[in-house]
Amino acid sequence: MNRLSAVFAAASLALGAVTPAWAAEPPPEFGTDWDDPRTAAPAVEKPPTASCTVKIVDEKFDDFTPYTGTFTPPAECPGPWNKVVLRMEGKVQGVQYDRLGHLEVGGVTIFKTSTPEPSREGIAWSVEKDVTAYAPLLARPQPVWMLIGNVVNDTYTGVLDVQVYLTFYRAQGKYKPADTADDVIPLTNPRREGTALLGEVTVPQNTERLIAEVYATGSGGGCEEFWYFTVPTIVPYSCPADTGPYREVQIEVDGKVAGVAMPFPHVYTGGWANPFLWYVLPAPRAFDIRPIRYDLTPFVGLLTDGKPHQLKVNVLGVPEGRPGWELPTQVLAWRDSRVSRVTGGLIEHRLGTLTNDSTYALVDGWNQVDTQGGHQLRVSGYLRTSRGWVVTSVEQSVSNSSMHRWVGEQENPDGITATWSDTSTVTEIGRGLFPTVSRSDKRYTLDGLISVTPENRLTTTITLHDEADERTTHGLLTLSHRELSDLYTGEAAYNSGVPRPQRNAVGTSTQRYRLTGDRTCYDRSITTQNGFVTEDVQRCH
Repeated sequence: MNRLSAVFAAASLALGAVTPAWAAEPPPEFGTDWDDPRTAAPAVEKPPTASCTVKIVDEKFDDFTPYTGTFTPPAECPGPWNKVVLRMEGKVQGVQYDRLGHLEVGGVTIFKTSTPEPSREGIAWSVEKDVTAYAPLLARPQPVWMLIGNVVNDTYTGVLDVQVYLTFYRAQGKYKPADTADDVIPLTNPRREGTALLGEVTVPQNTERLIAEVYATGSGGGCEEFWYFTVPTIVPYSCPADTGPYREVQIEVDGKVAGVAMPFPHVYTGGWANPFLWYVLPAPRAFDIRPIRYDLTPFVGLLTDGKPHQLKVNVLGVPEGRPGWELPTQVLAWRDSRVSRVTGGLIEHRLGTLTNDSTYALVDGWNQVDTQGGHQLRVSGYLRTSRGWVVTSVEQSVSNSSMHRWVGEQENPDGITATWSDTSTVTEIGRGLFPTVSRSDKRYTLDGLISVTPENRLTTTITLHDEADERTTHGLLTLSHRELSDLYTGEAAYNSGVPRPQRNAVGTSTQRYRLTGDRTCYDRSITTQNGFVTEDVQRCH
């Protein structure tokens, strides 16, 4: 599709041999065509076993009408499966904004995404996701619902042509059936109440472990899509919020806070006033929006009475009545097959005092808002299972530090430097002689600036970093360890307020995705200039 010629060139690094890098002469500025979108993230690892693929969505999204259909698991590949992989393929041509997509199977959100903005000639892209965790749901026929809300008219001409497939890989030989939850349960009677989502859940009476998933996103193009830019209402800025930019996603069980988490600062492909940043390389997580996971096992003993119990998900800091947050929620339950009912209760529930302080000052002509916030939670519960007494403790600590600076009433330049930290430790005592400890340390950083010259030349520079360190130990034995680093850097400029042919846009971007641990080494970086990939290097795999 692309007119730019490219040749493979050999490359090597001190780390050893690498895959060939793209050697290309990029154009001097963006034209009307560019490379298809891609990311440096690894493809889902698949077993070499027999597989079957089922198409579950085939739709051209041109308005706000959802696609509905029915999924039937493939008879020729009956479970149990070793892996289930979702693949979404999309095409779009013309002019279109970025759009948010949401896919449900059996009332359960299994995939959330945002779309790239197209070229006049058209683009094609694909996204893969490991959805093995939802295998219990996919073992029987289910209704399918998908929406990518879109506007198509004389100006915005891009129709989103989307197909979604599920591929089921059979468990054979050493490729054992996947270790998944026994039940995937959607909320019943879900409803919005102010900024919160409420619903009920009824878990099996022999549940011994419970995880909630919340696909939390600020979106819609308003202030909550860029919630980290908001400032206290007393500060002169176009996006005020009652207490400033601190956001925290809380989940409650029957009125008690059961989990706290930092939302990820998603940047979609029209974000930061500069789509030229994202035409080829999207920001981290833009194509595969991951859920927040909360371990609710300490509460299980209160929930196994066969009755519905209330779950509430709320985003702290959102002004009352302001739209923008979507919070699809479900739970995954593991059962104790040797008993008809597991019993237990809470031992400890300690919610720390929320800190959320924003200070405003005028510093050398710059408006400046400094924010420091954080929260802590500790919950412990016990269960009487077929294997004896089990005590599970969950400790969570979240924090946000940011400095937002801008100049004058026009808010030009406007920039932010922010860090979010999210640590969760789950300790289980009672299975074996030693405790099993699972610790997750997540860190998100965002550093960017938007400026416009008197000649209306808009420039955006941005760095986004998604980091995680996850480790599970049993006594002194490390059962698993994984480290993730997904780093994006970019700068793009264009003439604002003029027809597309006069924008004279230029831009460079790089994404480096590294994943190590558990005998895994993946390290790939992609670099683009003016819409074309100039380097694609994989250092280890």
